[in-house]
Order: sequence, then C-alpha cells, then structure tokens
Amino acid sequence: MDEQFGDFLTNLSEFLLFFVVAAVLTVVFVLVYTRITRHNEIALIKEGSTSAALAFSGSLIGFALPLASTMIGSFTVLELVLWGLVALVVQILVYFLIRLPMPRISARIESDEVAAGIWLGACSIVAGILNAASMTS
Repeated sequence: MDEQFGDFLTNLSEFLLFFVVAAVLTVVFVLVYTRITRHNEIALIKEGSTSAALAFSGSLIGFALPLASTMIGSFTVLELVLWGLVALVVQILVYFLIRLPMPRISARIESDEVAAGIWLGACSIVAGILNAASMTS
C-alpha cells in the first residue's frame, strides 16, 4: 500500500509539472497570437462577436491538440516546451496563410462575419490535428 501511495505521489507531481507547463504555454500562445493578428480577439469576444469567438476558439483548440499529443508521448518537460513552441508557430503560420486567399479576414472578423470566423477557426483546428498527428512517434 505504501508503495502504491508513493507511486501516486510521484505521478501526481509529474502531472502537476506537465499541467502547469502546458497552462503557461497556453497563456504564452494567447498573448503571442492575440498580438500578431490584426484584430483584437479578446475585445471583440467581450463585445459579443461570434466570428471572433469561433476564430479564436479554433486557434486555441488547434494549439491545444498538438500540446496534448506531446504531453501523452513526451518524457521531459523540455520536449513539451519545444513542441509547444512548434505548435505556436504553426498556428501563427495558419493565420498568415489564411490571409493569402482572404486578405481582409481580420476586417471581416471585426465586422462579425461568421463565415470568416468559421473559416479561420476550422483551418486552425485542421492544422492542429495534422500537427498533433505529426508529433507522434
């Protein structure tokens, strides 16, 4: 029984470490992503913009998917941090790539055009799924 409890405490401390690092990475993602996009996601969401909520939620999910995949398969926090940074870069690239066929996507999101929010959000989720799958060994 004591051995099981000791194993649990070891696993709990590892869980907490990985969880806290992933939470910090997510905050870093939010800060970086919201600075890079041309529209202010948080302000728009506070104003009730469905388009901004859809786009930002998709980007956040697209970031979290590969982060979760990395957490499942990694053995060190350093691996988690490095792959988390890759996931962040991928989501930023998605935003810039989506602007190629739709250069006014930020303006459309600011105008609360739901189609633009869905398009950016969906592309972000797809990129996150592909990113997560690419990170498995």
